[in-house]
Amino acid sequence: MANSLFSTDPIAADTRIACRIEYDGSGYNGWQLQPHEGVVTVQEKLELALSKIAAEPVRVHCAGRTDTGVHAFSQIIHFDAPVPRSCKAWVVGGNANLPRDIRIHWAVPVTENFHARFSAESRCYRYVIANTAIRSALLLKQVTWHRRELDQLAMHAAAQTLLGERDFSAFRAASCQSTSPMRNVQFIEVQRRGDLLIIEVMANAFLHHMVRNIAGALMAVGDGRRSLEWIVQLMAGRDRSLGVETASASGLYLVDVQYPRHYTLPQTPYGPMLIGTKL
Repeated sequence: MANSLFSTDPIAADTRIACRIEYDGSGYNGWQLQPHEGVVTVQEKLELALSKIAAEPVRVHCAGRTDTGVHAFSQIIHFDAPVPRSCKAWVVGGNANLPRDIRIHWAVPVTENFHARFSAESRCYRYVIANTAIRSALLLKQVTWHRRELDQLAMHAAAQTLLGERDFSAFRAASCQSTSPMRNVQFIEVQRRGDLLIIEVMANAFLHHMVRNIAGALMAVGDGRRSLEWIVQLMAGRDRSLGVETASASGLYLVDVQYPRHYTLPQTPYGPMLIGTKL
């Protein structure tokens, strides 16, 4: 697999290329390119790097437009190569022109009907909480800090009430531009690994701030401020104003995007790996 991901064989111009991108979002104003000067985004940095390899402008499309401060372990993007270049050139050359907090892990040719966003069947986010008396110095922007003790079992039980295709109006931001509040949450789990609590959510798609609002609600259940019945009523009431505060962007990671098997994209390893995690 490694050899195919770093092939030096040139790929024809106009071939569609898919890549896995990893980034620390703490220094960026989200993924999406902004028209305002001085607003630095991940998309801007990535397009500039790839355009240097192509010596022509390159426009990329992503699986999920992450917000300011949100990280990605496996953001999937695609672009149409304007010139012949090898997979190795896109990966190694791209990384040479990127800041160190953005990395391209692989590049592979895909069929022209592949679309990083619209071909995706599901997306998976992880929300990492450091449940410690003192805030971590080493993981300052990589995790959310919660001082009060959290009951992982209560949080997991509450999370199971959110499964299925439901109206998630109670967990969407006021600025959300989606035409429908309906989303299908396929999997949600809360695990404790030492001092870290990890909320993992998989759905067909997500509303704006949906994961962060779910995390905030689950933490309110976990530290005893709210009950399991409250989160059931909140979901049924479809009123965001009755919820708790939106959880911090720190600690939120886009970790996996699933596509139909016929696209044969490389598998994503489990991640991110943080100090203190015990697998």
